Amino acid sequence: MLKKFVKMHGAGNDYIYFDCLGEELTDPVSAAVRLSDRHKGIGGDGIVMICHSDVADAKMRMFNADGSEGKMCGNAIRCVGKYLFDSGIVQKKEVKIETLSGVKELLLHAEGGKVRSVRVDMGKAVFSPAAVPVLYEGEKMVGAPVCIGGKEYEITCVSMGNPHCVVFEDPDGLELQKIGPLFENAPIFPERVNTEFVKKTGENALAMRVWERGSGETMACGTGACAAAAAAVALGLCGAGEEISVALRGGTLTICVGDTVYMTGPAETVFTGEVEL
Repeated sequence: MLKKFVKMHGAGNDYIYFDCLGEELTDPVSAAVRLSDRHKGIGGDGIVMICHSDVADAKMRMFNADGSEGKMCGNAIRCVGKYLFDSGIVQKKEVKIETLSGVKELLLHAEGGKVRSVRVDMGKAVFSPAAVPVLYEGEKMVGAPVCIGGKEYEITCVSMGNPHCVVFEDPDGLELQKIGPLFENAPIFPERVNTEFVKKTGENALAMRVWERGSGETMACGTGACAAAAAAVALGLCGAGEEISVALRGGTLTICVGDTVYMTGPAETVFTGEVEL
């Protein structure tokens, strides 16, 4: 069966998108593994199905390159909003998308009839260890010393609908292919974890690299940028309620941490095509 797809990216975090408003893919797990391969497939950090929702304008299901299903992806959800608007499926700037982490509200910014950037209400940054989850007995795991791979790190753990571990350590020159899996599979993270290595580069400015569970290092991670900004505010490095610029390898996202976390960033179409499923 031939199935149309759209390749899109948000700050370099690229996924293969399928319009499944009529019918979902029968085997998204194997499709994600096969199609994400950058040599033998289309290439991407995973696949996203844009599905019918009874509670929102559409539902997003995303599968990482290893076939595992993710609860939420900040960069992918911006692209979902872009697809719905650019395709004429929705004709409004305020859009709601259902995810495994709840319904997210998007504000679309369009130029020339096409969405260029999207602001997403990402919900609260939750520091409760049980919510992350991380095995820790304290009320919050903020700047806590932990030994990973024989080295001690000070880590801050936060849930943005998926688990994050934020480490304030200069990401430049890190052997992330070696260090990333040690964090992802550390015993204190029962559901594995996404890990951000972050440095402060200015007032309310951060730079980071990210190791995503199930995908490895990616060019960007929207929930990871939100987690990094929330951790920076919790540690007193950045201001609450202020715009925080987070520079990733694929681009820059703007985060505002308050009672809820807002993320603003680009959404771009790369190409369209058909693939045999």
